[in-house]
Amino acid sequence: MAGSIKQLRVRIKSVNSTRHLTKAMGLVASSKIRTTSDAMNRSKEYALAVHETIEQLTACKECEKSPYMQAHQTGVTRLIVIAGDRGLAGGYNANIFRLMREYPDATVIPIGKRACERYGKQAVLAEHFSYADARELAVGLCRDFCAGAFDRLGIVYTKYHSMMSQEASVQWVLPLERTAQGPTHSAIFEPDELSVLNEAVPEYVTGILIACVKESVASEVAARRVAMDSAEKNAQEMLDDLNLEYNRARQGAITQEITEIVAGSGL
Repeated sequence: MAGSIKQLRVRIKSVNSTRHLTKAMGLVASSKIRTTSDAMNRSKEYALAVHETIEQLTACKECEKSPYMQAHQTGVTRLIVIAGDRGLAGGYNANIFRLMREYPDATVIPIGKRACERYGKQAVLAEHFSYADARELAVGLCRDFCAGAFDRLGIVYTKYHSMMSQEASVQWVLPLERTAQGPTHSAIFEPDELSVLNEAVPEYVTGILIACVKESVASEVAARRVAMDSAEKNAQEMLDDLNLEYNRARQGAITQEITEIVAGSGL
């Protein structure tokens, strides 16, 4: 009985320690939610504005001559894979890597510590990935695409729906496709549409990339908050069960001692 009580004490201490840890991580995630959400919304607005400009340009017949609208036949797909910098975020990282199983032959550019560890590259933290980093990467990718190094470029990231719902997705960036519907308003581009498109594409890729990174970071924080809340709740339920079992064990031990004392006094 004494051994059982001692084991219960150790388990209660361990579970209580875990509960404090998950609560602290949940509070940290909560403090980051607003910051990451604001950054995500700002980057989305910028990406949408650049995308609308690109749609106007690709609707022009002359822009079909752009190297960014040409299909290559190399058979190579290049994917930028954005995962988390840490674990303990539910299925956030697992969902990204599960989606990547659909592209076993793709060449990968990882962003985020977990992605870099998985694909054996130097760590690039998603949380600290800046516009300058995105611009540098985008310029190199655009240069490689024009040189015919790969057929298409995509970004594997986590789409944010709500605090409770995030989804691993692929956004295809290159080659550009002409929209079925022309622009809703006319614009004049100088010196001409083709020149402007070729100059604008690196900025377009930069905008899409930084928006996907910021959205993934916001999704990671939200997923971690939900996971830690759930873990804290489960730890508390386990703690309540263990305390109940511990109190019963102590009551049984005390009853046994009293019984032995009474029996001994009767002798």
